[in-house]
Amino acid sequence: MHDYHVHSNYSDGAFLQRMVDAAASAGLDGVGIADHCNVFPSEDARRHRRALGFNLDLTYERRREAIEDVCERADVRVFDAVEMDYHPDHEDEIREFLDDTGFDYAVGSVHDLDGVNVHFAAHFADKSEEERRALVDRYFEKLVALVDSELFAIAAHPDLVERNPHLRGFATDDHYERVADAFERSRTVPEINAGRLLDDYGEFHPAPEFLDTLADRGVDVTVGTDSHEPDVIAPRIEAIEEELTERGLESVTVAE
Repeated sequence: MHDYHVHSNYSDGAFLQRMVDAAASAGLDGVGIADHCNVFPSEDARRHRRALGFNLDLTYERRREAIEDVCERADVRVFDAVEMDYHPDHEDEIREFLDDTGFDYAVGSVHDLDGVNVHFAAHFADKSEEERRALVDRYFEKLVALVDSELFAIAAHPDLVERNPHLRGFATDDHYERVADAFERSRTVPEINAGRLLDDYGEFHPAPEFLDTLADRGVDVTVGTDSHEPDVIAPRIEAIEEELTERGLESVTVAE
């Protein structure tokens, strides 16, 4: 099995060598180092990158050299990948960056809603139900645009809003069907993402009802544990394997 979505110290994960060693110990055939990257040109986006250290647009060449060093002694195939923030207003900047850098593949993510990262739960706490439903609508509109852009091999955690307790539960069958339509016409593949499986959320992305919709439509899936620490790779992979087996699904290969 290939895990196409883990992070390293080149964004918000553990040291690269530790992540690769853990992937090998988990019995993986391949692991993709898909660190966060944002190339939006606004000053707010630049400030966010500086604050969080999401500067792969400046450090990808150094990381590429580090991956080459690790590969010399690794017992697992290591991919030089990227998790790119997506916004429909900045497709030109994203396309230019991806064309210039030549990653093995790119993972696309919608993280931003209302100018704020979806993970910042407190920002959404005082929103009315109507406002929260509108934000979830906007999330899925942006996700469909991400898939239609054809910029990415993989769409990460395709119902990320479920991680936020103030946005959870507002996704509808209509949202799922529209996203499934987009995946059916695109080269982009959704991942089964285990990034919150072991914490208080306790579910995969896509959530069960969403994954049912994708499976019923014959949409292929791939695997991303979204691991930031080495010790969670193995249990997340085990859980994903069980989920795929139970559903009779096989993950597709996007790089090998």
